[in-house]
Amino acid sequence: MKTNAAVLWKIGDKWSVEEVDVAPPGPGELTLQVHAAGLCHSDDHNVTGDMAAPMPVVGGHEGTGEVVEVGPGVDRYKPGDRVLTFPMPACGRCRFCSQGRSWLCDLSARTMSATSRGDRYPFSKNGQGIGAFTQLGVFSEYTTVSEAQVFPLPDDIAYEPAALVGCGVSTGYGAAVRAGGVRPGDTVVVIGAGGVGMAAVQGAVVAGASSVLAVDPVMFKRAEAVRFGATHTSAGLAEAAETLRELTWGRMADVAIVTVGVMHGEWLDEMAGLISKGGKIVMTSVTPVAETTSSFSLTPFAMSGKSLIGNLAGFTNPLADFEELWRLHRAGRFELAGMVTNTYRLDQINEGYADMHAGNNVRGVVVFG
Repeated sequence: MKTNAAVLWKIGDKWSVEEVDVAPPGPGELTLQVHAAGLCHSDDHNVTGDMAAPMPVVGGHEGTGEVVEVGPGVDRYKPGDRVLTFPMPACGRCRFCSQGRSWLCDLSARTMSATSRGDRYPFSKNGQGIGAFTQLGVFSEYTTVSEAQVFPLPDDIAYEPAALVGCGVSTGYGAAVRAGGVRPGDTVVVIGAGGVGMAAVQGAVVAGASSVLAVDPVMFKRAEAVRFGATHTSAGLAEAAETLRELTWGRMADVAIVTVGVMHGEWLDEMAGLISKGGKIVMTSVTPVAETTSSFSLTPFAMSGKSLIGNLAGFTNPLADFEELWRLHRAGRFELAGMVTNTYRLDQINEGYADMHAGNNVRGVVVFG
């Protein structure tokens, strides 16, 4: 099958929209017609090289669409089903899935591989294999994926905002509700107010935080954070520290959720100063793979009982937790549509990422058709 897709041929390039071939579904796979794809910062890390997949690669992992064909052995879906993609597979059979920790599913070992199970390339052009970012590649009109990375999308949820749930929303919401364990009355600081950060703000509100401080240098994003439930905003970490001292009489935040676009280890010490005794830092951001050191004082961190927690996909069990988000959305307690600032055609994908870097979007979405 032919498809138009956004391909990255090497680090530092722009996305190139061109016609490629998509592989038919093999055992346990299905082919999707993609309707919407979120412009997540994780895909842009391929361009910058901060966290790059093997090249060439079709980008995109936040996607919604419709099943058009199923391969042998697929019994969870049929053609015509509305679905949502998720970068973390859930096989339902490994040790981690059986413990309710499907975000650590053993199938994730292949997430950043160039080939899918069976060592097949999901895309190709003129005989050259092309990978799919996180085994999904939804920056394409059609893509072939494992059924373990596809989950039902209810009929009453629109394709465009639902795409964000496939990564940014679930990761940010889970950073507050699950990884951060925000409790009623807590003070929460969210550092970085993009798509993941806005979901973290909303998650903190849902969890009952009494105060939510959103930190971002971009005025537009600070204003949007207030719309999503932030009670206070700051332009930088120093200003945030002063705000928290006044707000908590010097106790500082119970939970700090780090959702900046690119994290650097040298910032960690200042971030650690934003949390109280027994507080948590939930690290949701990507650090360039070449950076392997962090600078912060371990003794006061340890002696204050503080925690640094890695956040993978919001600790999301998709079959259960996506339904939780749909219910909150229907009840008016979690805003999805308002997180989509602008939509783009596939051939405008580089414009969409330029808007992301300029701070013009909470989240941009590519809409197909």
